[in-house]
Amino acid sequence: MKINKIYSLLLSAIVLLFIACEPIEDREVLSNSFNPDEIELEVVQTADGTGNGLSIRMNTPGIAGYWDYNIDKKFSDRVEVNYPIPGEQTFTFHVTTPYMTDGKPSEKEYISKSITIQIDQLDQPLPDAYYYLVGDDLAGKTWVFDGGPNPDGGLWWFMSDPANPWGIWWNAAGDCCPPADAAGKMVFDLDGAANYTYYSNADGDPVTGSSFKFNADYSKLYIQGDANLLGTIAGSGGGNAGVYNIVEFSSDRLVLHVPDAEWATGWTWVFVPQE
Repeated sequence: MKINKIYSLLLSAIVLLFIACEPIEDREVLSNSFNPDEIELEVVQTADGTGNGLSIRMNTPGIAGYWDYNIDKKFSDRVEVNYPIPGEQTFTFHVTTPYMTDGKPSEKEYISKSITIQIDQLDQPLPDAYYYLVGDDLAGKTWVFDGGPNPDGGLWWFMSDPANPWGIWWNAAGDCCPPADAAGKMVFDLDGAANYTYYSNADGDPVTGSSFKFNADYSKLYIQGDANLLGTIAGSGGGNAGVYNIVEFSSDRLVLHVPDAEWATGWTWVFVPQE
């Protein structure tokens, strides 16, 4: 009888040990705990479903995450925005899951789902920055250097203090050495997308296929694609960041700055609309 009791106790201990060794979570299951197909997304548009006044919605209860709607990101299930770019647009909602990569709370995994819409008309007003850059009628606008193309003593492309766009270290274009594309031009338009077109000189062939955008508070201008800002071509200096701090901006003037672009200095660009 004692032997049977001892045997039973040993068997129970082995079973408990085996259970204790089993993993307490199935990471593969946790990493896929939200099925994207079960997330309901919706975009309500003005102008009977063709306008740019958008209510971007995630309608599935009980989950949290953030919207990436290209011009900004917002931790909310709903975004109300007058979207500035016509044409086909894709917005993505990223759902926060309980799964943490390598068990680190700072490295949460996201499950994503996107929705695509078509904007055919800009029937709602846009932030002033778009009218400044593209024109009051949003039909497109051409910008050139505020000087040159030869050295003229003016301030339109110069090396500057990284912390001060007007802290001039070397007036490159005004004194001696304008960039090779000093006589070029830049065209911004919203024809089906936020388009940026570059010309190395007034009669040169256009470089197309690039785009522009602003950050959320319109303090930065981004140039994306094969073409970049005037004064950033190879051999001209001035960096090639594609991200520019907006120093001054109106319908008549655009001043941009990049800190620490080259040689531990900043660079400043001054543009005006083409006459």
